[in-house]
Order: sequence, then C-alpha cells, then structure tokens
Amino acid sequence: MTDSPKTLLELSGLAPDPASLDDAILVVIDAQNEYVRGPIALPGVQPALAAIESLLAEARAAGTPIVHVAHTSSEGVFVEGTEGAEIAPQAAPANGEPVFKKELPNGFTNPDLAPALEKLGRKNLILTGFMTHMCVDSTARAAVDLGYGVTIVENATATRPLPGVLGRPARSAQEVHDGALAGLADLFAVVVPDATALGKR
Repeated sequence: MTDSPKTLLELSGLAPDPASLDDAILVVIDAQNEYVRGPIALPGVQPALAAIESLLAEARAAGTPIVHVAHTSSEGVFVEGTEGAEIAPQAAPANGEPVFKKELPNGFTNPDLAPALEKLGRKNLILTGFMTHMCVDSTARAAVDLGYGVTIVENATATRPLPGVLGRPARSAQEVHDGALAGLADLFAVVVPDATALGKR
C-alpha cells in the first residue's frame, strides 16, 4: 500500500490555518451574470452564489473589508455595459465596497488592487468567485507572490467542464474544480469546504 500523497506545504512542515473574518479581506472574483446564463454558464453557479451571498452577509456583520473584482471586455462576453458583465444580484456590492475591473484573469493586473488591499492593512485574503481554474487560481497565485496568505472557500467557487487534451476525455466541471483546488492547496492556499471552516473569530 502506497503512502497518501502530501502537499508541498506538508512536506515543508507548514500547516497554515485558514483565515478568519477578523484578520482577512474578503475578495469576490467575477461573480457576474455571464456565469449564470449563456455560453459560459457554470453548472454549480447557483449554490456558489448562495454561498457567496451568505458569506457577504456574515462579513458585513463582522466589519470585514470586502472588495469585488469584475472582468470586462470589449467584445464577446463580459462586454462592459451589458447585463452579462454586471455582478449577479446575490453578490452585488454594498455601498462603499469597491469594484476593481480587469481584462485578464489575474485580479492584480488592475494596478489599483494591490495598493487598495495594502491600505486595508490585513495580510490574509479570503477568495470566492469564478472560475476556480481561471481567475480564482491566477489571483490566488499572484496574491502569494505579494506576500498574502490565501484561503479559498470551496463551496463559494465554481467552474465549467473543459475539453480533454492530447486525445484524452473531456473533464467535467467537478473534475476541473477539484483539480484546480488541489493544485492551489499544494502550496498557494488553504482550501476550506465552506464558511463554517474559516478561522474562529
């Protein structure tokens, strides 16, 4: 019987705790209508939006800083000014919660995001949103490069199925989601199943 694989964090003797709402910034990534309907609608989008809505309410009650990231494009999907580019009602920003627009997967490609987070004075980020394998993944990795601890709430993220490569079978949305989170949990993030598993306040 072979040993269970270990993450690089475990092999390094590191076991970071998940962030709490008291010591983190909640970042909601691309919770936009394009993912609710149309050609890139996500199979798990409704439960994920419900989880985001609940977490937003909890964070607001706790006084946790909240920032939103939204994708924008000049053509195709996420075209600014269209309904698809709007943030879904369940995740809509409250008054005073900033929205940082981007044109690439990594949220930090908006040059205003990093200074805004730094000004808030917290070194942990709680990430939610879409898609797990794309914008959540790339933003998490960039955050680690900038010195942040990252926690990802699994049920508040979702993604879509992808074609297989090199003649291999297509991958279901769940397989892509699980693979993305496994890669992040190897070194870049603490992954928790839901908001109840965040650090205790």
